[in-house]
This record gives sequence, C-alpha cells and structure tokens, in this order.
Amino acid sequence: MAPVNQETAIEALDYGSSVTFKSPTEIVYLDYFPSQLRAKPPRTAEEKADWTRFVCISDTHARTFDVPDGDVLLHSGDLTNLGTEADFQKTAEWLYCLPHKTKIRKPRPNVTRRLNRDKIMDMLKGKKARDAGLVYLEDEYYEFKIRDSGRVWSVYGSPWSPWFHNGAFNYEREHAKELVAKFPKTDILLTHGPVHQIFDQVIGGEQVGCEALRARMPELRPRLHLAGHIHEAHGAYIHTWDPENNYEAPTIQNDDPRVLSDLTTSDNLPDVKHSNPERERTVFINAANWPMGNRAKRNITGTLNRKIPFGGPGFQAVVVDLKD
Repeated sequence: MAPVNQETAIEALDYGSSVTFKSPTEIVYLDYFPSQLRAKPPRTAEEKADWTRFVCISDTHARTFDVPDGDVLLHSGDLTNLGTEADFQKTAEWLYCLPHKTKIRKPRPNVTRRLNRDKIMDMLKGKKARDAGLVYLEDEYYEFKIRDSGRVWSVYGSPWSPWFHNGAFNYEREHAKELVAKFPKTDILLTHGPVHQIFDQVIGGEQVGCEALRARMPELRPRLHLAGHIHEAHGAYIHTWDPENNYEAPTIQNDDPRVLSDLTTSDNLPDVKHSNPERERTVFINAANWPMGNRAKRNITGTLNRKIPFGGPGFQAVVVDLKD
C-alpha cells in the first residue's frame, strides 16, 4: 500500500457522526464537520434577543490548530508544556491571530516561577494582547459586551485544580472548600480542573474532579462552566437545574449515552417539571484538545487506527451558542 500523505491524511480523518445538543436558550456543537458548522441563530423580531457564540478550548500545550470563528474564545488553561518562554510566545502569537473579538483565558503555566514573569505577563496582558482582544484572568472577575446594545456577560477565571500528577496551581483537597468559596456567581465560570463526577474520569476509571466545586455548583449555576485538565474526558452536556431536587449537579462522563448522540431539551415537554422559559441551565464542558484515552485514535483514509492530531475529531473546540 502506498504511503499516505500526512496533510491529506489529516483532511481525511473520520469525523464520524455530528453531535449537537439543543435547548431553548443553548446550542452546543460537540462533534461536527468543520466545513458544515452552522451559523449561530439569527435575531428574530418576535423574541428580540441575540445569540452569542462561545468557542471553547483547553490544554493546547503549545500546539496550534484550526479553531472555528465566533464572538468569544474561551481557553481554560495549559497553554504550554513546561512554561518555557518559547512555548508562551508561540501560543500568544496564535491567540493574537485568531479572529474572535474577545479572547478570555486563565493561566495554568508550568514552572512560570523559573522564567521572566514580567516578560510572560507582557505577552498575556501587554499592548499586543489588548489590541488582539486577549483578556487574562487569574482568580479575577471580568465583564464584557459583544455588541454595544447587547447584554453584559460576567466571567470568573481560576487556574486552580486539585492535586493530580503535580503541576502549577495545584491545591490539596483539604484546602478546596476555602478556595472555591471565593468564586462569585457569574454567567461563565472558567476553572482548569473539572467538577467531581462531571467529565473528570481518567483512563483507569478514577474520577478526579473537585468535590468542593461540585458542592458549590448548585449555588453558582453559571450559564457555562468550562474546564479541561483531564484530556481523555473531553465532552459537553446541557444540565437543567431542578429546584425540587435541591439543584443537584449532574453525574456525567463522555461514555454516557446522553453525550454520544444529538439531544434536544424542551421546556414544553409534558414530562418536564416547572415548564417555563426561565428554567436555569448550565452547559458543562471539558474542552481538552489533547487527544488521549480510548478515543484518541480513528480511521484515516488508507490507515486504520491512527492517532488523531490536536483539536481533531473527538477533541475539537466545543462551540456553544447562548441566547442573550
């Protein structure tokens, strides 16, 4: 058999079936053919509401890849491998060039303490970063608007995650409650580590997310929670909060049938309690783009079971449309 050209092979990746989740106020594109990604819903005269497109990535580790356009780019950390200046420079230049009007990222650089922090901070917060719309959050709250007449979105970004194979911004679990208690209620919450029992399962089956963050979720209830860190747990899910169940957080992993095919949630279905347009929902996302685990290989034209590239099928940027 003739060798497969690398560029052609990547283009010929088997993207499989598209997976889209929908509710009255959220649309999530988890798996999709890049050339067939739908535009966000248009503003309608009846509803008089706009939609905002969020493009979610994480754990890019100094790699670059194609990312869909949108209003806001959200990055949940691990921009580099070992926090070298060259890795930061490469990633920063990539982020500067992406077309999104607003780009919000939180840090989780490794061994930054060994580097020239001022130089790194200039890449992330200096004039070039500001001109490119890049916003850096380290345990910080931020508000922004996409349109002059549009709604104000609030976001909080925290780089911390429970200790797991060491790394920057790790905390011991006995200190988690105090740290997580500082998180304010916002539209968007960015953490590097996932919530316990929500897209946090490693290859060996252990669920390593933060228990304290899970305990706070019923109070925080953001429109979108973006995490990463556990590469093999890449996934997304729309959760509807139920006051009769004390706003209990979901238990969901990426092998659950609910996240393996299209799913539509309607507030008007007979079996849905408290039917009204104001139901609260959270889009939970693990957007890790480093292919890892059982889903890290797919068929390519001419080659079976080939490892897919960063940001490839199964580990793409997760695209989320939220109704303003």
